[in-house]
Amino acid sequence: PRFLSLSLYGLLCKLLIIQYQTEFLELRQRLLYAEKENKKRSKELSSALDEIKRVVEKRENSTGNHTGLWNVLNLTSKLFMHLANMYYYLPHLQEHEDSLRPNVVISQGRTGVSLVMGIPTVKREKQSYLIDTLNSLFFDASEEQKNDCVYGKSAYSNNKIIFPNEVQSGVLEVISPPASYYPDLSTLKETFGDSKERVRWRTKQNLDYSFLMLYAQPKGTFYLQLEDDIIAKPQYIQSVKSFALKQSSEWMVLEFSQLGFIGKLFKSEDLPFIVEFFLMFYKDKPIDWLLDHLLWVKVCNPEKDAKHCDKQKAHLRIRSKPSLFQHVGFHSSLAGKIQNLKDKDFGKNALHKAHVNPPATVTTSLKVYQHYTLERAYEGKDFFWAFAPVAGDYILFSFLEPLTVEGYLFKSGNIEHPGDKLNNSTVEALPADSADNGSKYNYQRTKDGYLKIGIFENGVAEGIISPSVGKIQAIRLSIHSNSSVWVLLNEVPGKKAN
Repeated sequence: PRFLSLSLYGLLCKLLIIQYQTEFLELRQRLLYAEKENKKRSKELSSALDEIKRVVEKRENSTGNHTGLWNVLNLTSKLFMHLANMYYYLPHLQEHEDSLRPNVVISQGRTGVSLVMGIPTVKREKQSYLIDTLNSLFFDASEEQKNDCVYGKSAYSNNKIIFPNEVQSGVLEVISPPASYYPDLSTLKETFGDSKERVRWRTKQNLDYSFLMLYAQPKGTFYLQLEDDIIAKPQYIQSVKSFALKQSSEWMVLEFSQLGFIGKLFKSEDLPFIVEFFLMFYKDKPIDWLLDHLLWVKVCNPEKDAKHCDKQKAHLRIRSKPSLFQHVGFHSSLAGKIQNLKDKDFGKNALHKAHVNPPATVTTSLKVYQHYTLERAYEGKDFFWAFAPVAGDYILFSFLEPLTVEGYLFKSGNIEHPGDKLNNSTVEALPADSADNGSKYNYQRTKDGYLKIGIFENGVAEGIISPSVGKIQAIRLSIHSNSSVWVLLNEVPGKKAN
């Protein structure tokens, strides 16, 4: 009897393995078919987008009215409908004709870029990190780099337009999915011990990722998934591109952060296939788990062990170190959730740049925060950080002896506090020859004898001082309006003439 029971047990195990392998092969065939179909759809998407571009260019050349431009760009949302089986996974979409049309599209129609970055954002109860995130992403990006990128932001419907210059130039696009895009999230099954609220939150998050990916797919070569509560390392754009271009053609995802779904780079041509997999199981698991399952289905053999599987997945998922993005959000978009997650591979950013400056006495009317004094910044030991300024505040560098200064450079904000910039402020120099009324200098003179030699633009003031000014006694930064943000100077060099 014992032998018989063992035989039955072995037979049952074999039957289960056969059933498991059959289901696995069926799923694999389904994915291969979906991948083939989506490659076909991708070509259709590109053709449709090219047609839209031609219409946009024609309209721009014939009229200055940009209202028509927005209407034409709204047609891009129709491209979602080409994704095979989307209505099968989201049957409620058939009830509303415009379920896949963003109810907000702010875009200049930029396409053909190297890198598209997706930033999903929702309203948080406690604190928003979005502006700091965008400031960090734009902080170190050159105009050339911005011109080869699109930052796509999926926003909640009552979001105010921010960064108007970036929107106008086409660098930043804002989209908002319509309410009809989402299914009824109140009937979801609770899984993995998660509460009903958490299951609803992660399910909606999966749908948000998918919507943004499909919108971004025809716009560029690569798609980088980010979050709305991160900071970036300097030169992250160049680092991402360089790492991607040196890989073989077999990879599926490049990771620039070890946390969740932050800093994951995909080839745009793969996005329809990846999104289809996400939509198959969007109600079941979080997005980072689904990505791992997709890799498992692609390359893992169920007859092999986990070690072999991990080795195979490593060919498709390649990690870059150090991490380029750090999570900074403390209050999650899930109400009541605290997530003090940090990427240990991110390291520390250089928050200031030291320079050798001529001897001077430094003073300011600003209220200094903790130990971030002006003296330490001028000596190259740290950055200067102060509370929000008001009109009339100043920062003064008085040289111990008058000297000839060739140029100046003041940078405000840094990678961790990119919004703490000086704006509506001027750079002023006090000539040692104070008898002249300023006419020979070709600079405007203030009532107290200073020459206005420069202004801050986007938090930076840089320029050359005319030799006609001669020796200078002091340089002053004058603030002309109240500010709601603090002030941080991370670079304070003055270039003394040889």
